[in-house]
Amino acid sequence: MAGIDITCLTNFIFHKELTDYHCKKIHSFMSNSQIYIALLHTHKLVVILFLLHYLVKTVLLLLNKKEALAKYSKPTKVPEMIISSLFLITGVTMLMMGADVNNLLLIKIVLVLSSIPLAVIGFKREKKALAVLAVLFIVSSYGLAEMSRAKKGKQTVDTTDVSAEPIAVGKKVYTELCTACHGAAGDAMLAGAKNLKISTMNHEEVIAIIRDGKNNMAAYKNLTPEQLEGVALYVESLRNNSESAE
Repeated sequence: MAGIDITCLTNFIFHKELTDYHCKKIHSFMSNSQIYIALLHTHKLVVILFLLHYLVKTVLLLLNKKEALAKYSKPTKVPEMIISSLFLITGVTMLMMGADVNNLLLIKIVLVLSSIPLAVIGFKREKKALAVLAVLFIVSSYGLAEMSRAKKGKQTVDTTDVSAEPIAVGKKVYTELCTACHGAAGDAMLAGAKNLKISTMNHEEVIAIIRDGKNNMAAYKNLTPEQLEGVALYVESLRNNSESAE
């Protein structure tokens, strides 16, 4: 991505018009959902590195290994700053790209924003309680993220009023569970959602991804076979409408 300035990339992320050559070049090889997924995997990797780094420091602090802690901290100071920055940048960028904001996510944000200053103060002043608390906050924030995703997948939809029409069943389920990320027309591409209008997945693949989830998408295990079938048909109708419009 050499030669692509940050303004261009920011404009692309937030759906602003692409005007110059490099912006169009980004659009040619990376969709909005692909950028989000890349950020998601980067964020997870950074979180693991961040946690491991502070676990090592915390253990050394708790064992009163001051000399070992100093030897470890000095060469890792710059990497720690980079990891901390990436931790925040990737998280904030994903949030601005349409992450599903709920109470669990808000608590996670508070925990993450609290953990960094707690860690800095804890290790600088050798306060063991603060260091341990910072690590616990990081672990808890990751757990809350997984809880939020699992909770989303456990949602159910009452389709008894439209059960005679598969496409109507699918539309109701899609409207209640899917529009937040995919949008009503299927092309919103928020929070890493794919553009359903240009999807090339077959019927079985559509059902599988709804049932099992992928990347940031929850696994909707509580949907009935009829609802899964209906959603797949409705998703395919969005694609067909797009094709017919062209």
